[in-house]
Amino acid sequence: MNIREFFHPGKHASFVFVILVLSLSCVTQKKVEYLQDGSKDPKAFKEAEYPDYRLKPNDELFIRVNSLDEAAANVFSGSAGQQTLNAGMIEPYGASLMSHSIDTEGYLFLPVVGRVLVKDKTISDVEVMLKESLTHVLNQPVVSVKLVNRYVSVLGEVNRPGHYPFSQDKLTVYDALGLAGDITDYGNRDQVTLVRNEKGENKQINLNLTKSDILSSDYYNLRPNDIVYVKPLRNKFWGMRQFPFTVVFSALTTGILLYSVTR
Repeated sequence: MNIREFFHPGKHASFVFVILVLSLSCVTQKKVEYLQDGSKDPKAFKEAEYPDYRLKPNDELFIRVNSLDEAAANVFSGSAGQQTLNAGMIEPYGASLMSHSIDTEGYLFLPVVGRVLVKDKTISDVEVMLKESLTHVLNQPVVSVKLVNRYVSVLGEVNRPGHYPFSQDKLTVYDALGLAGDITDYGNRDQVTLVRNEKGENKQINLNLTKSDILSSDYYNLRPNDIVYVKPLRNKFWGMRQFPFTVVFSALTTGILLYSVTR
């Protein structure tokens, strides 16, 4: 049998099928690269806008109050909390045990101060409001407020999907993907979905992480409770990880051997 007859599609349909599957399962380098712009020259992008976070119902705040009258200040923060937690370095899960929740109407309750409307206020606004409320109670009060419920969820074609806490003021979409172990080879980097709740509405935003202009996008920096979903490529259906190529190649090799022996 000559080589032309061996590779004839009519006689070796299985071999042709395997070759076709291999071609379909290929993921090109362009599909897995970030920030593609076709130029090697340095580029500068205007920093993405990041307005201050506005508090919402069910948000949790860690509040630390200091004063020259330490005993009185402990009524608001708790001496144990001040010893174990640093206002500048708060672990989200640990701080939530000592946090103050904003109720469904947008109010925060503190001893002596009472209910304070903080809905749609920034963290800085709340610090100023509480300091003013405590001025007639404490001697030179200093108030520090931190948002405890800083979480993002990363789902889909990433190596470690999950719900991730963060403590820094800014978290970019690439930071979030780094927490999740990056996108897999079968993740679609130009079709990443961001779900964000704004004013009681869930918005769906499509992000293209292969384009450099994402660096100046208003959605480059994530907000607390954002959800990032990475869609799979179509290639995954015939992907090397899912398709039983070992079995197919073994059967094909056995078939060719039997054909050669019995011919």
